[in-house]
Amino acid sequence: MRKCSSIWRGAVVMCASTLLLSVAVGSADATGRDPQPCVQTSAPSLPPPTATKVSTVGQVYNCLLDHYFARARLDNRDLLAAAFAGLTTELEGRGIDQADAVMPPLAGDRAADWGTFAAAYERITSRLPDDRVRQAVAGAAIDSMIGGLHDNHVRWTRGMSSPSEPGTSYGLGFTASSSSYLAQHSPQRARGPLHITAVTGGPAAAQHLRPGDVIEAVNGAPPFADSVVSVGALRMLSPRAGDDAPVRLSLRRPATGRTWTVTLRPETFTPATRTVSAQLVDGDIAAVRMNTFGSGSADQVLAAIAELREQATLRGVVLDVRGNIGGRAAEVPRLLGALAHGRIWGYRCDVGETCTPQRTDDSVPLLGLPVAVLTDGGCASSCDAFTSAVKGLELGPVIGARTSGMVSGVAHRYALDDNTTVSIATEVGLGPDRERINGIGVPPDHFVPLTAGDLSAGRDPAMDKAVALL
Repeated sequence: MRKCSSIWRGAVVMCASTLLLSVAVGSADATGRDPQPCVQTSAPSLPPPTATKVSTVGQVYNCLLDHYFARARLDNRDLLAAAFAGLTTELEGRGIDQADAVMPPLAGDRAADWGTFAAAYERITSRLPDDRVRQAVAGAAIDSMIGGLHDNHVRWTRGMSSPSEPGTSYGLGFTASSSSYLAQHSPQRARGPLHITAVTGGPAAAQHLRPGDVIEAVNGAPPFADSVVSVGALRMLSPRAGDDAPVRLSLRRPATGRTWTVTLRPETFTPATRTVSAQLVDGDIAAVRMNTFGSGSADQVLAAIAELREQATLRGVVLDVRGNIGGRAAEVPRLLGALAHGRIWGYRCDVGETCTPQRTDDSVPLLGLPVAVLTDGGCASSCDAFTSAVKGLELGPVIGARTSGMVSGVAHRYALDDNTTVSIATEVGLGPDRERINGIGVPPDHFVPLTAGDLSAGRDPAMDKAVALL
């Protein structure tokens, strides 16, 4: 099998062959006592998911023990205990708990313990009323097993999170100051008030929502209660493809004081926003916004700067990565290569804690311009890594707010026997001084957060600060 490209967040850049994928998917022992190994996949999509069975739970269990970067510190019994806790919690929540649903004793032997767990799992699930409940129990077991790792780059994905048509999005048509993913994996970074940061099109655009509009309730539930974020409320703002349940929002517009309620139904739409956009600010500064570190995004940034250079003699560049969700790790050294050559911007460390330096891509011509970077709590994964390099290598001032700190490691995607996938961090990423960024984030040099009031009034104090510094 070819060596595979890596990612910092759920972006797909993998390379298992179709032959290997066909062997792995759908071929596990029906009893789950000897599940097939998971196989790394580059498939952009899989066939529709089938029933998740004990064999799938076993694949996730083995996949973590075989590929997770911290597998040397994993206790297989902890994984199974977490899965069993998820199973019983689901039973209890549905009012169908069982008197003998007790965690069986485990000996610390990976294979033998799986057989013991699988036998108990099959006994319990054989008594469930229907396949729908069995599916929910299986999902709860997998989610709980993964959740026990407390790792923001390990997750189970059932079905596509977005439509397969190129150039389209699915959802409500806006991004918010906090996401369900941020709330789940980095709740300390999720702060109220929840507000719209960008309108991307679709339902939100049709209802004339604007950046800065404060979301005071989602289907009647406040997104924050006593400063604690509600993962459930935020999850409703990011519906998956096929989930077309309407979402009712209670809104307030700070600039005018207006309050109103609107109902949005998720749909497929063509986004009005682009991955990279650029404009001249103050006459001779290139302000470039980069929404993701998607494939080719670094070259798009450089092309946008080159185009503005034809319009004016630039004295600097402001790179705005606020809300950037990350993407391909390979884009980071390429973009950094335009700022500096011959530098180590970070490290990747394997299970044996052997760390490989990551170097700037010196094939990229230097910009030769001063640069300032705008960040916030929505800057995640590859964006975290990029910002840490800019700050650590002193390539320019970082302005805004601390990044999300959701950058546990380089993740790969593995196919399972129910046509779902599990993404697993196989290497851990560190900053240029070998500092840990995950769970901590990167602090700005100048703390200038962008508030809902700023957005609603059309102000951008962080951009103003960057222009002043440049």
